[in-house]
Parts: sequence; C-alpha cells; structure tokens
Amino acid sequence: MTTDHPGQLAHRVHHPETWHEQLTDLNHFLMVYKFGLAEINTKITILAEELTHRGRSNPIEHVLPRLKTPASITAKARRLGCSLTFEDLRDKIRDIAGIRIVCSFVSDVYTVSKMLTRQPDVHLVVEKDYIANPKPNGYRSLHLIVEVPVFMSDRVVAVPVEVQLRTVAMDFWASLEHKIYYKHDPDEVPPRLRDELTAAAEDAARLDLRMERLHREIHGPRH
Repeated sequence: MTTDHPGQLAHRVHHPETWHEQLTDLNHFLMVYKFGLAEINTKITILAEELTHRGRSNPIEHVLPRLKTPASITAKARRLGCSLTFEDLRDKIRDIAGIRIVCSFVSDVYTVSKMLTRQPDVHLVVEKDYIANPKPNGYRSLHLIVEVPVFMSDRVVAVPVEVQLRTVAMDFWASLEHKIYYKHDPDEVPPRLRDELTAAAEDAARLDLRMERLHREIHGPRH
C-alpha cells in the first residue's frame, strides 16, 4: 500500500461526457476530504472525553466541522486564479475540509493545538497565529493546516484539513462581524464603523484576559 499526496491522486477531468459522470467525479473528489474531516473530528472528541474522564476541565466548548460546497470551491479557485481541475484544486486550496474548535480560554487554544499536532499521524503543514498577531480588522484565531492519513481500499491519502482554534469571545466577534459584512464589500462600510468593529475585537480580547485571570485566581493554573 502506497502513500499519495492529494495533488497526485486524480487525473485531470476536463470534459466529463455526462452530468452523471461529472457528479460521480465530484463526489469522489470530496469523499477523501469528508473522511479526513471525520478523522480530525474523532481525534478532538477523544481528547475532550479523555480530559473529562480524568477529572480535568474540558477546554473545548464546541466543535464545528465543515466541508466547502462546490460553489464555494469554485469561487475560491477563481479568486486564486486556480484552474478547475481536481489536480490544481488539491494543490492550491488547502481548506476544502475545515474544523472550528472553540475553547474556553486563550491558553486552552494553545493547549488543544499542542495536543492535536503532537500526535504522530498529524502532520503540521502551516500555522498562522492571529491571536499573537491579529489581522488589521481585529480578527483573532489560531489557524493550522494539518494533514492526516485516510486509509482507502488501495492507498493511503494525506488529506489537508484547516483547523481554526479560538475562544468563545473570538468566535462571537467573528460570527457577528461576518453577518455585518455579509454580501457587502468591507471598503463600502464607513471608516467609523470599521473602527468600531476593531475596537469591539479589542474589547473581546480584554474580556478573554480578564476571564482567564479570574478563573486562575479561583481554580489555580490550568494544567
């Protein structure tokens, strides 16, 4: 049994002869991402249940897996200037499968990240720390691209999955910011309102620090 990189798995499918063939190819393309997402989701579930069983406070509030839709994949491919062949999509779009892990405190974000990436079958490809270095609009989150092996009948596929880790406060701000900007170009929003959104992100960050300090004073350091 061989291990293949996702970019080497599929031949180019330029002109499927029928709609049925096109749908079959698309489902096959997305299938390995669905399985990779399930692998990561299972790992997170095991970590959460193990910590609870050991009597430790569960650092994970909730988990939200998602698989990009064909329309979303196509839109991102166009933004990246990526051709719509399965080969190029695999190589250039690394967040077709994604999972959001919402944690209680900032320290929990880094703890869960370490627990996940130190597993021998999880390969960390890219890490972007938007908590230590927030985006200009105030967005905070820890982004990882990891690869996990998916065992198919005739091969092992290294599937990329984007993992976003953030606190409840960060998730609250990001969700509302998305709704505020939904179907609007951020440049069309008045500067005063953009400044208020950035200030709200800073308020959320201060709330995170305050709540973690209060928890530490009452319960001691989290281990």
